[in-house]
Amino acid sequence: MALASFIEHSCLSPTTTVADIERVCNEAMQYQFAGVCIPPMFVKKAKALLAGSSVKVATVTGFPFGYSAIEAKLAETVLAIVDGADEINMMINLVALKNSDWQYLAKEINMVLTVIRKPEKKIKVIIEAALLTNEEIIACCDIYGAAAVDFIQASSGYTEKQITLETFKLIRLHLSNAIQLKSGDELDAASINEWIELGADRIVCKDPVHALKAENV
Repeated sequence: MALASFIEHSCLSPTTTVADIERVCNEAMQYQFAGVCIPPMFVKKAKALLAGSSVKVATVTGFPFGYSAIEAKLAETVLAIVDGADEINMMINLVALKNSDWQYLAKEINMVLTVIRKPEKKIKVIIEAALLTNEEIIACCDIYGAAAVDFIQASSGYTEKQITLETFKLIRLHLSNAIQLKSGDELDAASINEWIELGADRIVCKDPVHALKAENV
């Protein structure tokens, strides 16, 4: 298993600096990570730094709470694609979900997908599974599976409550094999392999460089 190919090097702090972006991109190229996930205003910078490499540039929309209007998410998505983003990590509207407004969520994803698919970009839909009931998680798997999104991302990494392995297993069980799964929470190096064995296609870890070195010891 090439661990680096599972890692999305994330740098989403509200105090992110240009130096942080340069470090993350340099590490991603050096260790051949799958991608970097950075704030929208740094997409152009990251794309330039990663030019000529296979590392994907991802950014976030509707982040971190998801309750911005569909039109706002569409505008964020368009701007991110114009700036060069390869992948969009979109937080769903959790307020709509908690009010069982599945029609709204279906409209949201279908409208965003019309923007994503034309330039053949990819989308990760963040469902914040730790805040959901099992029934809500299964419903999300159904609605986003039917929409044929590229990834379900289990969490944003920004809530106090982290997802459990059992919750992650539940998502994978009810999700089409054609749809990839990302952990979202920052994992400790010691637990990474367990999450991958449960079906994670992308992971975020606290110190990816350390994780790789530990794997190769």
